[in-house]
Amino acid sequence: MTTLTTPSPSATAHRDSGGPRLLSWLLRLHRPALWAWTALVLVLGAGLLWLWGPLTDAAAAAWRQYNACDMRPRCAYDQPAILLYKDVEHYITLAVTAVPFLVAAWAGAALFGRELESGTAQLAWAQSLSPTRWLTAKLAFPAVLVTAGTGLLVCLYHLAWSAGRGRIDTARSWYDSLVLHTNGPTTVAFALTGLAAGALAGVLCRRTFPALALALGLTAVVRAVAHLAMPHLWPSVTHTVDRSEGPVVLGLEADSGLVTSTGAHVPVPRCDAMDPGGCSAAYDRLGAVGYYTEYHPFSHYWPLQLTTTALVLVLAGLFALGAFWVLRRTTGTARAAAKAGAV
Repeated sequence: MTTLTTPSPSATAHRDSGGPRLLSWLLRLHRPALWAWTALVLVLGAGLLWLWGPLTDAAAAAWRQYNACDMRPRCAYDQPAILLYKDVEHYITLAVTAVPFLVAAWAGAALFGRELESGTAQLAWAQSLSPTRWLTAKLAFPAVLVTAGTGLLVCLYHLAWSAGRGRIDTARSWYDSLVLHTNGPTTVAFALTGLAAGALAGVLCRRTFPALALALGLTAVVRAVAHLAMPHLWPSVTHTVDRSEGPVVLGLEADSGLVTSTGAHVPVPRCDAMDPGGCSAAYDRLGAVGYYTEYHPFSHYWPLQLTTTALVLVLAGLFALGAFWVLRRTTGTARAAAKAGAV
């Protein structure tokens, strides 16, 4: 015979409590992560403000001094300002690029994997929360913080980059592989993908380190796929030049190759770059008369950003739906087994 237990009044009250009680529980449980995230956003934000104002102004003035030297052998200019700007910009760009991966690692390891491994999640399900509500709360509140923090960093980065555009001779182009994403909303979408990937990895692995590794892997794959797909998500512009001029870089490249005498576009054949004669002979055999480049000018920046962001958010949504599906399947199976054992 099995004994049916009645939930205590305190447990029932806790189960029926609303959003404020749940929010308080999340804040207590993940207070160290919240402080760490706040500190990260503040430090990077301060660095971007420094880059946006004093560093850009000092480096721009130094570049004006350098360009005014006009190849004179001895000419004074503020080289340390140029080097400091370059170093700070480089490390901040890497840090903002790494934010989605930090979110993925935390979500997979601490937010989901560790709680499922230690039994904290199962205790919450038994006392106060259904698995679905637990996962919803775990995703919704961090998603707001991740969106706000990453969005602020992206806005500040865009301001800092725009301040140096046309003033800093060595400033990165808008289509640089890192700037292309840290400069726009795709980084926010990557961060949300990291959160959703962490949820899926956590409910799949139910262990801290495997979930961390899987979340990082999924986020890296999404970023790589988005970067490769971006040039093909919006119609490009085709530019052709004579063979004697050589290929040119005009923007974000979608495709390039040779133009034959018939007007056909063919790939550049493999040849030894150290042997110009060998390459020339290969081009002659193809009847090449010029080069073509399919590219995106700067005016395509926002259409590319928005279409890529939409694609990444769809993938993030699929990860989140996958996490709910896996959790429902696993908890449903466990509950069915528990009921069968009780009978």
